[in-house]
Amino acid sequence: MGKAQHFFLAIVLAASFGAPAAADTPPPIIAPEGERFTLTPAEGGYVRLNKETGALSYCSVKDGVTACRLGAEERTAFEAEIDRLRKENAALKARAEGAPVPPAARPNMAPSEEEFERALSFTERFLRRIMRLFREETSPGGAL
Repeated sequence: MGKAQHFFLAIVLAASFGAPAAADTPPPIIAPEGERFTLTPAEGGYVRLNKETGALSYCSVKDGVTACRLGAEERTAFEAEIDRLRKENAALKARAEGAPVPPAARPNMAPSEEEFERALSFTERFLRRIMRLFREETSPGGAL
């Protein structure tokens, strides 16, 4: 960024946050090339510009802790997204309430008597069929 661009950015940022653009305002704190944020002094703190997204935040230091608040436009966008997600969540809950309830899992996970009998019946039929194939394939002398 050139000096003219920095000066223009400082004016825009000062105007957007209501701080007067004075000639004796210290120059903006510019992050080295490749860094993501640029800080510009503002009344009571700094304005942080995200160079990748263009998002503006107002940052202040209180009791040694830096806190940054989103600009008004971004806050509106986030609130709109939160509202959209709330509506989507409500629609999904309503759809889930109308869905069939899966059978409750038995605590001991043992098969019911009916399931056990079905499995035993399949196993018995399988073994009978195998035994019949063995008998058909064996020669009258009994060797395979």
